[in-house]
Amino acid sequence: MKPLSITLVQPKPHWEDAVKNIKLYTKLLSGLKKGSTDLIVLPEMFSTGFSMKPSLLAEKMNGFTMQWMRDTAAALKTVICGSLIIEEKNKYFNRFIWMQPNGEYQQYDKRHLFRMGGEEKIYTAGKKKIVISYKGWNICPFICYDLRFPVWSRNKTNESGSVDYDLAIYIASWPAVRSFPWQQLLVARAIENQAYIVGVNRVGEDGNGMMHDGHSTILDMLGTPVINMKPKKQAITTITLNKESLVKFRKKFPASKDADDFKII
Repeated sequence: MKPLSITLVQPKPHWEDAVKNIKLYTKLLSGLKKGSTDLIVLPEMFSTGFSMKPSLLAEKMNGFTMQWMRDTAAALKTVICGSLIIEEKNKYFNRFIWMQPNGEYQQYDKRHLFRMGGEEKIYTAGKKKIVISYKGWNICPFICYDLRFPVWSRNKTNESGSVDYDLAIYIASWPAVRSFPWQQLLVARAIENQAYIVGVNRVGEDGNGMMHDGHSTILDMLGTPVINMKPKKQAITTITLNKESLVKFRKKFPASKDADDFKII
């Protein structure tokens, strides 16, 4: 069982300016050596901030930001992931991209759109959850508001005892005014799904006057912090996770075998 090295990026992005933000992330990642980390995690709408102006900001799947992700993944020999505003078939998506060093990628469209911000009126919701197999780990991505919905996040167990994922990633643009729910819900998702949880959030004030204080973190299957990033500070940090301890815990405390069955319609 190979360990997994994860780099969390907690940025203070420029509002609705992809060019400046790509320069920002290039600088933040400049201290990483090639092959020094397995995975780089950026927050929700990392290139623009959480904007409701996709008609001005959306990119195509072969656009500027996707090319930067492709180049960065190749240069650092790592996967880089985060969400950006994508236009496809005359629709807009808040789309998570998992970019591999070879230029291949996987994608997940945000399922739960934040109606209090009008997101559901502008963007198209995703319908499919994905699980990514990477270096012996199964990884499931989610975006911000998805965190509030435990059914969508549920880690199912099959008849052989195998679970869907070992690690869930929640990328966000979660305001400071709701920081307590962010932190508590991440803990709940870790405990109920017996999985590692990565939560990456931005810091600073956005163009709508909303403050964000980060509280990016990695939690183990007990909801215990493996790492907590300092709130309100732009920073990056790298931590290595051990899958063996997760497997041992699941065998010792197989609560998932008693989980209720359900279907998502």
